[in-house]
Amino acid sequence: MRLKPEQITTALQKSLAPVYFISGDEPLQLGEMADSVRAAARKAGYESREILVADAGFSWQDLSESAGSLSIFADKKIIDLRLSTGTPGTEGAKALTAYCEHLPQDVLLLITAAKTAGASLKARWFQALDKVGCIVQVWPLEGQDLLRWLQQRMQRRGLQAEPEGLKILASRIEGNLLAAAQEIEKLYVLYGSGQLSTQQISDAVADSSRFDVFKLMDSVLAAKVNRILKILSGLQAEGIAAPVVLWALTREARTLLRIKQALAQGQNRALVFKNNQIWDKRQALVSDALNRLSESDLHKILTLSAKADRQIKGQQQGRPWETLLAVCLMFASVVTARQIRP
Repeated sequence: MRLKPEQITTALQKSLAPVYFISGDEPLQLGEMADSVRAAARKAGYESREILVADAGFSWQDLSESAGSLSIFADKKIIDLRLSTGTPGTEGAKALTAYCEHLPQDVLLLITAAKTAGASLKARWFQALDKVGCIVQVWPLEGQDLLRWLQQRMQRRGLQAEPEGLKILASRIEGNLLAAAQEIEKLYVLYGSGQLSTQQISDAVADSSRFDVFKLMDSVLAAKVNRILKILSGLQAEGIAAPVVLWALTREARTLLRIKQALAQGQNRALVFKNNQIWDKRQALVSDALNRLSESDLHKILTLSAKADRQIKGQQQGRPWETLLAVCLMFASVVTARQIRP
């Protein structure tokens, strides 16, 4: 069963499915929906949870072993499976199909993944998940959908804003909901709950960090190491949230990967750039990166980005900002003696 993001809360209140598959490139919605599933499962008695990260060294046998072993302290269990890409690969596809054909009792499988390509929607593994569970695909919010999301998010904090104020906020964050959530928290800290004027929002919501993150992406594509070091250290010093930087890096890597794959299929370069919203000013930067990086390089970048994500969430030891630097240097094709392994 396929659900829209706004339907999942109501669906969880009615009953729990044995499998949930949540995919997309928008990290805040993705994370919060996964949190909602975990919360509903805990309320229903799923007290034990095991996290599986399907990275380069992952064995899909671990999924079946986890499904077959319940904790001695709990009768119900959540398997939290995290894919670093939008698809599970050949072995993963077989494992997920087999899992759905023989669903274990008292186990809830929650799968979170990057954006799933359209071609995968017809794959056997995807159809198997759709048949027994719930599938939610997260899309970037734009236009009225974004304004509505901002308004609801502010209301949850006891804040109200005029339509013009919401438009100013939307223009500053440009679809990055992680940045939007930060700005709303800042507004709450500055003004407390209540009605906000358009001027208050305009004064408080700074766009300097947004431009710095985009400057970092341009420097990464251009392989300007000194500028990468300067901007990244500046973002960290300013207290910019690491997930915001990670979101921008992974989005860039996946865009390059999509373009590379489309060009390899013989598609027209100008059309591919247009479809991926690469406009005139950035085409030279993107072309340089495409010439410098192979598909294998981009997959390694995404794998290392998954490590940074785990470090940010406290699921793996290490310093996430160091890993983010390593990701930037991989974009720039720089190999150092301290290269961080996934």
